[in-house]
Amino acid sequence: MKRILLIISCTMLAIGTSGGPIMIRLYFLHGGHRVWLCSFLESGGFPIILIPLFISYIRRRRSAAANQSAKIKMVLIEPPLFFASLVIGLITGLSTFFFAFGVSRLPVTTSSLILATQLVFNALFSFLLVKQKFRVYSVNTIVLLTIAAGILALHSSGDRPSGETSKKYLVGFIITVLVALLDGFIFPVVELAYKKVKQTISYTLVLEVQFVMCTSASLFSIIGMIVNNDFKLISSEARQFEHGAVVYGIVLVTIAVLFQFLLLGGIGVVFCASSLLSGVIIAAILPVTEILAVIFFKEKFNAEKGVALILSLWGFATYFYGETKQAKKMKKNLLPPEAEVLQVLPVSNA
Repeated sequence: MKRILLIISCTMLAIGTSGGPIMIRLYFLHGGHRVWLCSFLESGGFPIILIPLFISYIRRRRSAAANQSAKIKMVLIEPPLFFASLVIGLITGLSTFFFAFGVSRLPVTTSSLILATQLVFNALFSFLLVKQKFRVYSVNTIVLLTIAAGILALHSSGDRPSGETSKKYLVGFIITVLVALLDGFIFPVVELAYKKVKQTISYTLVLEVQFVMCTSASLFSIIGMIVNNDFKLISSEARQFEHGAVVYGIVLVTIAVLFQFLLLGGIGVVFCASSLLSGVIIAAILPVTEILAVIFFKEKFNAEKGVALILSLWGFATYFYGETKQAKKMKKNLLPPEAEVLQVLPVSNA
């Protein structure tokens, strides 16, 4: 069952990672202007989470009835973790707004490469918050991704979309770096919350945490939409959308679904395997996102982007190799001496 869940989660993560930025860029290129609306859509598909939560509840109730055990709780999350999830959700809401803003200003081929630097911030905050040690391979990855981002920053003049000023492009670049910083902060702080609370972490509890975070992030974006008068302007924007109101609605729904795929797939991979595998999948999908942007939007893919992509993939490969080697070393150290002896003994059928 866990293997099936892992396969489903990997597929959802891959689809969301490659499709989400493409659809948001499509929205902005063909007549969309509402950044706060896109911010809301990145988390606003959270009611989808109710489906696996309901299935989980039914299964737990049937299991309790079969075992004649005590009445089960409908909601597992307890107040400390609930309030921590609310706060983290507000940070997520800020991140989704920055992401939508950055994608509205930058080509997908550029923003995707910048967002790859979140691994740098993830490593830094993991060291500060959960005391994860820096290792040679993680330092190497940080250097490579920092150089990649630096190359993009220094050679950004030829990448600027037509009609956009250098100032707007620079603001979009800086905001996208802030997205990488916030995304790199969110996962370590969630891990810290899990360590501080006195609850057994199950997949159902992880889904509930995700539901609370997305609800909080969506409320944050809704407030922004109200202040920006987005609700009054959505209908007129739909009519003026380049491909018509029907396609406009389909684009918005698709954005919401794809980003929930990304979120649900990510937490599923972390639960079934590790955050390392989640990062590897995102890294592996990076070239796919780049290719899709070049095909659909005719974006330029110059030599600087090529070098930045190679450096990013090199950094991720180094990180993956180092983490895998470290995990094997830790697993070997945890094995008792008798277990190591049993592993090398031949199996007899006698």
